[in-house]
Amino acid sequence: MEKGNLYLVATPIGNLDDITLRAIKVLKEVDLIAAEDTRQTLKLLNHYEINKPLISYHRHNEDVKKDVIIDKINDGKDVAVVTDAGTPGISDPGEEVVKEAVEKGIKVIPIPGACAMINALIASGLSTKEFSFYAFLPLNKKLRKEKFEEIKEERKTIIIYEAPHRIIDTLKEIQKNIGDRNIVVAKELTKIHESFYRGNVSNVIEQIGQPKGEYIILIEGNKEEKQNDLNFLTLEEHYKYYENKGFDKKEIIKKIAKDRKVNKNEIYQYFIKKD
Repeated sequence: MEKGNLYLVATPIGNLDDITLRAIKVLKEVDLIAAEDTRQTLKLLNHYEINKPLISYHRHNEDVKKDVIIDKINDGKDVAVVTDAGTPGISDPGEEVVKEAVEKGIKVIPIPGACAMINALIASGLSTKEFSFYAFLPLNKKLRKEKFEEIKEERKTIIIYEAPHRIIDTLKEIQKNIGDRNIVVAKELTKIHESFYRGNVSNVIEQIGQPKGEYIILIEGNKEEKQNDLNFLTLEEHYKYYENKGFDKKEIIKKIAKDRKVNKNEIYQYFIKKD
């Protein structure tokens, strides 16, 4: 039996008119639609008078449902994966079933369309030549701190997603950890209350007012002259560099080892002998 295909169908991020003719055609022709939220997808399908079987496929059931999807495709069925809004796999479910499909020799067909981060970027006024997408930052304090360190040195435009109840706190963290850098915050793209807030971080915080809706933060890349490579420092100078930034001994040793691409035990042994 010939296998079916896996379609990754981009859907509107707000305005229901932002769907391609090809996406509508595919959704009408597939045998099954795997949706992040079947209730949300049903609104879209009803709008375009599409009547197809739906199954849920989201972050919390990916491991189980990806196997169901693969089995259907192996039985000759065509399956479309959609998310609540935008492109599957971009900070949304889709990545796991694609990996499985590729391993099983199943044809994966992308159906392009809306993607919130790209729309925010092209209208931001910031550099579009190169950019780094961080999606939602980790909530764990240690991992979050590490991400901010990474972002601070990033020379490309940075793109971050954030929820309304966290947007102000995250902007304050950006100001504290990265500086009062030039940013753009996009809100409710393609919807009635679509807005762009531009300026340095402190100005944008004042502009936002009462947070409501979906937010995308775009941060201008680091424009400062690059510091000398830390590897040109002596190990003592390298240690002092991170010590001055407030890191403890264990974190410093880990960072030096990463910078110099050596085993952290080598660095540890060096400083043990020096003590």
